[in-house]
Amino acid sequence: MELLSVIVPCFNEEENIFPFYEELMKNDAFFKDRGLDVEIIYINDGSKDKTVDMIKKLHERDARVKLVSFSRNFGKESAIYAGFKKSKGDYVVMMDADLQDPPSLLPELFGYIDKGYDSVATRRVNRKGEPPIRSFFARQFYKLINKMSKTEIVDGARDYRLMTRQVTDAILSLCEYNRFSKGIYGWVGYETKWVEFENVERTRGETKWSFWGLFKYSLEGIVAFTTAPLSLASFMGVLFCFLAFVLIIFIIVRTCIFGDPTDGWPSLVCIISLISGVQLLCLGIMGQYLSKTYLEVKKRPLYFIKEEIE
Repeated sequence: MELLSVIVPCFNEEENIFPFYEELMKNDAFFKDRGLDVEIIYINDGSKDKTVDMIKKLHERDARVKLVSFSRNFGKESAIYAGFKKSKGDYVVMMDADLQDPPSLLPELFGYIDKGYDSVATRRVNRKGEPPIRSFFARQFYKLINKMSKTEIVDGARDYRLMTRQVTDAILSLCEYNRFSKGIYGWVGYETKWVEFENVERTRGETKWSFWGLFKYSLEGIVAFTTAPLSLASFMGVLFCFLAFVLIIFIIVRTCIFGDPTDGWPSLVCIISLISGVQLLCLGIMGQYLSKTYLEVKKRPLYFIKEEIE
């Protein structure tokens, strides 16, 4: 029999551990008909509630349930990587514990795998239930990064995707510290089928993503998959050098013809402020890339495991 590894990152999801398992097991008949064994790997990302206790209770009920518990909160990207690394399946699927990734789609996803696709990814066709401002900025982010990066990152893409072992091993070979999985999936290539579904709102608990957290995550994606901001900084430097040269010529000509009037101090202050702001922006862009390089060269582990139940 073939093995399916289900990776479930968790951070303070005590209310969703059992409901997710029960929803997943509605596919049990499908798994048996297809000749699939299943392992469910819950990755506890430093939860402060009773998430670990609930997973242990579930393990007592079903030995197919496994637990990997981090020593602290390392972030979802580390949890995803740990899940892939611990998986042993011929097929691997990543799903959120909050049931916003419907387990009922699994038979459809396997249908495309059987047609020869290496990976079957999901995307939301709408953002129903999300705050309008958050949805607006999310859409703008996808438009921006797809214009700057050669790696395609699909708007509304979820981390929920079914992959063959070959694709999973390719992702694991990218052991970079600053990870942006949505970009990594596209970068490794392979033939991918996109499956669309209506957005499913969380029914229990609260989202762990704040607006600021999503903003920092978007910066991770931009810095990880494009150097366009560095080119922009260089372009702005050349542009302002050219403007400065033109203004110098203009001032010389004006002084020679009309003398040296003393007006124009407000405009001078505005120009200095503008150029200073542009310089700080360019320094910030370079600082982002430098900071990521600094974190990479330290070669720190992505996570530490406190407890593990096979």
